[in-house]
Amino acid sequence: MSIVTVQLGQCGNQIGFEVFDTLFSDSHCSQALCSKRENETYQASCKERFFREEENGVPIARAVLVDMEPKVINQTLAKAAQSGQWKYGQHSCFYQKQGSGNNWAYGYSVHGPRHRESIMDLIQKEVEKCDSLSGFFVIMSMAGGTGSGLGAFLTQNFQDQYPHSLKMNQIIWPYETGEVIVQNYNSVLTLSHLYRSSDALLVHENDAVHKICAKLMNIKQISFSNINQVLAHQLGAVFQPTYATEGSPHYRRNPLGDLMESLVPHPEFKMLGIRNIPQMSENSLAYSTFTWAGLLKHLRQMLISNAKMEEGIDWQVRPPLAGLPPLGKMCLNKELQFNTSIANLVILRGKGVQSADVEGFKDPALYTSWLDPVHAFHVWKTQRAFNKYEKSAALVSNSQFLVKPLDMIVGKAWNMFASKAYIHQYTKYGIEEEDFLDSFTLLEQVVTSYSNL
Repeated sequence: MSIVTVQLGQCGNQIGFEVFDTLFSDSHCSQALCSKRENETYQASCKERFFREEENGVPIARAVLVDMEPKVINQTLAKAAQSGQWKYGQHSCFYQKQGSGNNWAYGYSVHGPRHRESIMDLIQKEVEKCDSLSGFFVIMSMAGGTGSGLGAFLTQNFQDQYPHSLKMNQIIWPYETGEVIVQNYNSVLTLSHLYRSSDALLVHENDAVHKICAKLMNIKQISFSNINQVLAHQLGAVFQPTYATEGSPHYRRNPLGDLMESLVPHPEFKMLGIRNIPQMSENSLAYSTFTWAGLLKHLRQMLISNAKMEEGIDWQVRPPLAGLPPLGKMCLNKELQFNTSIANLVILRGKGVQSADVEGFKDPALYTSWLDPVHAFHVWKTQRAFNKYEKSAALVSNSQFLVKPLDMIVGKAWNMFASKAYIHQYTKYGIEEEDFLDSFTLLEQVVTSYSNL
């Protein structure tokens, strides 16, 4: 089954390029760890998901590129074409000559209705080129105007036009120090609208990815390209093919459906985060060896202590003992001590994968009491290695990992709203004060629900 990717705004288009480039490069690199036939099956499975029929021998990404300014889209199209390995469709992009000025309301209330028909027609044409549609993967920022406002508008339209297709939004959480003055307003409006219309929100925090670039990749001058390559690696580790069942020679057919089934057991809880291990510069990789026991021990502690990377893990945080209340059931005035999960999916790739022991992730103490760990934990495997790593593990988690950042953004937005700061920039495009209040109410409920796991 195929996924149609929608790249929105500058952020979404730049990340989208890196994602497709990573997927293609990984699926076409030679692999000594699996047979030639298995490698060909892996390539075919990846191509079915993310690429369509070749044009002059070059596969075309199953993607629609949308921005309200042409510059980034033209750069993205050119970079893909220059690779000579894959490209975007000639008629799969939409742009105008006026951006959204970092105003969510302008993207949602002006660009959305004005260009809805043209954009949805492009998406419909891409859907018609799929033999079988798994759903939509929407890549967007939540701090600006086009990606966030137009992204929320289009996701609602997917819900109306494709009610039986799955929708996963990959959203970039802004730097805490701030990128634009109204980023907290934009973020609150984006999250609240997506929570009503999307099936899952896959969140990457800019601050966390920046630290990975600095501490694990040893990059001195960190660019957005560096950050996007780390994001693409993590997404590829999740979306590349894995076996359908233990010992099966067949790869999973429905990537989005399988992810949702494993990770979103209740519609009130749809915030997902990714951790992966190892991740390092190519120079370091050549001198490193890993065991499954070591990788999984670190990955489990990253989950428990809510660490985003293996460096700096707090090994003091432990699951609660049976019969005792968990340490750090979330109190918003305190640090979160123990990260309780609703559902976890571990994805293992590489040499000796069948010997990897994941029993530590089945501990009932890791999960909320109302869900049996049998249904809360899943593992996917393939002995086909990923992206030059002999062994690698990714964890997609539906847990309390975002409680603090979400509560902080809601609090900052509320403080601005209480003093009526910049509200006129939104009301002049039809977003009323009641819309803000509805958004605050919904997200405060999300914070409370996750806090009480």
